[in-house]
Parts: sequence; C-alpha cells; structure tokens
Amino acid sequence: MRSLSIGASGMLAQQTNVDVIANNIANMNTTAFKRQRPEFEDLLYEQVSRPGAVTSADGTRVPAGIQLGSGVRTAGVYRVLEQGPLSESKNKLDVAIEGQGYFRIALPNGEIAYTRAGTFKLSDQGEVVTTDGYRVQPDMAIPNGATEIAISPTGLVQVKMAEQTQLQDVGQLDLATFVNETGLEAIGANLFKETEASGQPTVSNPGQTGFGLLKQGYLESSNVNPVAEITALITAQRAYEMNSRIVKTADEMLATTTQLR
Repeated sequence: MRSLSIGASGMLAQQTNVDVIANNIANMNTTAFKRQRPEFEDLLYEQVSRPGAVTSADGTRVPAGIQLGSGVRTAGVYRVLEQGPLSESKNKLDVAIEGQGYFRIALPNGEIAYTRAGTFKLSDQGEVVTTDGYRVQPDMAIPNGATEIAISPTGLVQVKMAEQTQLQDVGQLDLATFVNETGLEAIGANLFKETEASGQPTVSNPGQTGFGLLKQGYLESSNVNPVAEITALITAQRAYEMNSRIVKTADEMLATTTQLR
C-alpha cells in the first residue's frame, strides 16, 4: 500500500525538521550562530493518466490526469544568514562584525577556516587566537607590557605601551566574503570551511565595498528567535503525528483486507 511509504517519508522528514529546530534552540546562546532551516520537496509521481493524453479519435484530451505522489524528502538544510544582535562584552579582544564577512583562522593542519565569532584571546606568545588557540589571520602579536589595545572599525590593531602617549600599529585584521555563504561547510567550534559550493573567498579590509565594519568590545549574538523556534517545533510535532496516523490507518486497512473470507 503506497500510503505506508508516503507516511513513513513524512515522518522521516519531520524528524529531520525537529532535529534542525533542536540544534537551533541548543545554540540560541552561541556566539554568531546562524539558525538553520530545512527545505522539503515532493518525490517522483506515478503517471496513471498523463495530463493532456488523447482519450478519443476526435482528439479529446485528459484535462488533469492522474498523478499519484510517493512522498516527501529533505532537499537541504539552509543557514539563515541575517545579522544577529550585537551585545556589549567590554572585553577589548572581543570583536563583532557589522555586515558581511568572516574572520580568517589558521587551523593546526595548515588550512584556513572562517568564523564570525570574534571571541579572541592572547596566547602565551602574545598572539591573537581563538578560544581553541587557533591563530587569527593575518598573524599578529600584542607586545608584552601593552596597557591598551585598540581595534578600529576598519580592522587596524594598535597598542599603547607603558609611559607612551601614542598608539603604535601591530597588525591589520581583514575579512573574507563568499559568493555563496550558505555553501560553507560547518566544522564545529563556530568555524566554517570553504567548499566548491561556496566559491573561493574574497579577502579585503573591513569597510571596503561589500565588507562589514568591526566593533571592538562587542560580540554578535545568535540570530535564533526562541518563540519562532518553539512555534515551529509544535508545528513539526503535529505534522509528525498526522503522518504516523496515516501509517496506522494504512496498517488497519491492510489488516481488514487480510481478514476477508
């Protein structure tokens, strides 16, 4: 019975939906997290009677036909890239991006990853690193004894040394953008990797055309809306229950058939 597999495909699709919603809610306090949204599409149809098929020698045609669907499947899970709200942290090494762009991060294997989570720290060598100790690119180090660190909206990093009145330059933060940001591969730890779908990065200083600005002492919050996610969760639960009811009804119909004498 076709409805058994159709109902099962609907249950699987809604399970994926719930998984995505659960991950969104779990990361509602994750710095710079972008919520995800599943997309579904219908499966192939059985053409019992094709629309427009000729039905007589006079040329009459079927106006609609009979097309029986075979269920649903998950077509993709997309990342919603809208800007998250900025929250003040008052940490001089916390940097938020207002607008487009990703910080470049050097991984231990030599590859470059990308992130919008600007929760930076200093290593024992004075290098600017992520919370996992990965170096922020381009490499830069804060001199020992610096009493003040200033990061401009355009990414210029300056420090003030003891008994000095002038700031001195120590580095320049840049940003990377992609033609298709949703094509980036999430690898955990707030990091993404370039893929063939995302295209190659374009790197430039903050404030250039198509690139956002930096805001020192702030962090970008998650763009998850808890109310919207709970509403979506309830909707997914109801859809799952309705699909399970289809499977149960189909099973009862099959049982009725087997009891015929």
